[in-house]
Amino acid sequence: MIPTELLKKIRRIELRTSRTVNDVLAGQYHSAFKGRGMEFEEVRQYQVGDDVRTIDWNVSARAGEPYVKVFREERELTVMLLVDLSGSQSFGTNEQQKRELVAEIGATLALSAIRNNDKVGLICFTDRVELFVPPRKGPRHVLRVIRELLALQPEGRGTDLSVALEYLNRIQKRKCTAFLISDFQDTGFESAMQIARRKHDLIAVDVRDRFEDDLPRVGLIEVQDNETGEIVLLDTNSSATRTAYRRMAEQQEADLNTWMNRYRIDRLALHTGEPFVESLSRFFKRREARIQR
Repeated sequence: MIPTELLKKIRRIELRTSRTVNDVLAGQYHSAFKGRGMEFEEVRQYQVGDDVRTIDWNVSARAGEPYVKVFREERELTVMLLVDLSGSQSFGTNEQQKRELVAEIGATLALSAIRNNDKVGLICFTDRVELFVPPRKGPRHVLRVIRELLALQPEGRGTDLSVALEYLNRIQKRKCTAFLISDFQDTGFESAMQIARRKHDLIAVDVRDRFEDDLPRVGLIEVQDNETGEIVLLDTNSSATRTAYRRMAEQQEADLNTWMNRYRIDRLALHTGEPFVESLSRFFKRREARIQR
């Protein structure tokens, strides 16, 4: 039996993301993500403007006039959501925790895929794989994905991106579109990410909070690492402390961005407390433009 409060949350997020998908993202998602390839459909008589490379010479010889092969795009995709539910996702200072934003993003992507008749699967992870939901279609399946994103209580606290990526490569034999939704507070995952990138269409969705980039000036505060439990005392009135913190965050951002660009991994950065639909829409449009070039 699902608790009443959780049912309300599921319904609320389902309604909100459904409107977003229907009003803004459905067509853009379709254009941004292509199917596995082209599938032969039929032959027909040659028409002016047809590509001569599509002429079926055997049929043309038998018919005594040119015929061309017609192909259609094989649209069906498998979309895998790899969702980080580590301890750092419980942080948030803009009236929204990162985990809440992660759930909304995951629900929006899942609904966009289902509207496009694609399959959706889910891998929730921390420093281990916490849950695997095999890819399926349909509105009932999407509601299950949303429920797991909201309700799953993970056993682990740390982050191990390699574990999630290696699990994806193991269970998903055919190429899929994989959204890795995380705050990327991990190291040593580059090799696993490169392998996943070669096998799948891998997209990194980086979820952060503004205060992770720039400390507010609020005096002496205790800052706890939600993954390790370590507590550090910071004097946020100190300009030297704030500057050092900001430079460290900027360096981490630059290193991650450089690495993603080098290996041609699409990256979308989103922040808590800010509307993400416009950023997601721009991302879909950029992908569509690149595909059409």
